[in-house]
Amino acid sequence: MANHKSAIKRYKQSEKLRVHNRIFRTRARTLVKKARTEISSGDLEAAKEAARIAVRDLDMAASKGTIHPRNAARRKSRLMKQLAALQANKK
Repeated sequence: MANHKSAIKRYKQSEKLRVHNRIFRTRARTLVKKARTEISSGDLEAAKEAARIAVRDLDMAASKGTIHPRNAARRKSRLMKQLAALQANKK
């Protein structure tokens, strides 16, 4: 544990931020997983909606600094690639 007053304050701040960031990171992971499940199930409309929600949440996490913007872009790109493959198979 920290001994200096400023270090104690930083510890408290970083712990609060860690818990706050975890909410957004976990939600983004969960929604991406749901989108991938919908894509693998083959339901195109449900997959599109789930992907839209996941992309929105990834953008939110990136804008808040919880994840790096390139990390969000990479995840969105992979998700859209899977969705495009599903759409190609449905035609």
